[in-house]
Amino acid sequence: MTQIPNPVFSPQDREREYSPSSCIGGNYAPYIEQYATLSKAALVGSAHHVELAYGDAAAHKLDLFLPAGTHSESLPPLLLFIHGGYWQELSKASSLFSAPDCTAAGIAFAALDYTLAPQACVHDMVLECRKALRWLHQHGNKLGFDPQRMVVSGSSAGAHLAAMCCLRGWEDDADLPLGTPAAAVLVSGIYDLQPLIGTSINDALSLDAASARAVSPQLLDLTGFPPTLIGWGEIETSEFKRQSQAFADLLKAQGAQYLPPIEMPGRNHFDVIFDQARPDTRLGAATHALFASLPVTSTGST
Repeated sequence: MTQIPNPVFSPQDREREYSPSSCIGGNYAPYIEQYATLSKAALVGSAHHVELAYGDAAAHKLDLFLPAGTHSESLPPLLLFIHGGYWQELSKASSLFSAPDCTAAGIAFAALDYTLAPQACVHDMVLECRKALRWLHQHGNKLGFDPQRMVVSGSSAGAHLAAMCCLRGWEDDADLPLGTPAAAVLVSGIYDLQPLIGTSINDALSLDAASARAVSPQLLDLTGFPPTLIGWGEIETSEFKRQSQAFADLLKAQGAQYLPPIEMPGRNHFDVIFDQARPDTRLGAATHALFASLPVTSTGST
């Protein structure tokens, strides 16, 4: 894979470029509180929610929401959301805000936990998320959604992990082939982790050049990558925008089913993800159109 050189920044400028809160005055706590408030409301308002374990570790849990019974002959598709937080913050408990929009549209929704840094390295987080994807693929029909119509999504670090879940032929495929997602929605992600080395973000991650390259989808084989929607907010640093555009350009160059990337006006790194399933937004409308394009494969009643 030909590596595209990263821009050269001073240490201070690179720290700023990879600090998404630098665009909003530095305080992102109100958005984290909003994640939690809306996620709690999603739990209270759902009659079709269950917490499940996809593995044996304490963090190997996910929340699954199913749409109300529609008497449809086909099982609903699933949006699997992987939260951000720079691989060291947040949880599924604050990642459920898209569940009501999904289930109202007849789409199942799941959000998963994974072990955070410094207790786990990024490489092991990737393994955990891919493990969750395999588990959902294996149990989808029994759980009540179509495992052939899973769309994996993520925000920020979650977008990176979602992209890693779309790779075929990655190292763990030697043990058990991955059920590749039918599509992906990647929002405000980082796809080349090398620029994080030397920033405060890496204090907990402990990435070096080799380990960063090994988990950078921008530098890996994208053969078989599913149809992908890439987006970001208007109010983001130039590096977050560049990383998203560069990954979209690479997908296009490698012949992946390419959806033109979109920038969401007036949105920043933290609130853009609220739109991922809201049909009255640019990002949400594109997500729903992506689901509508997936062929129905499984039958059953929900």
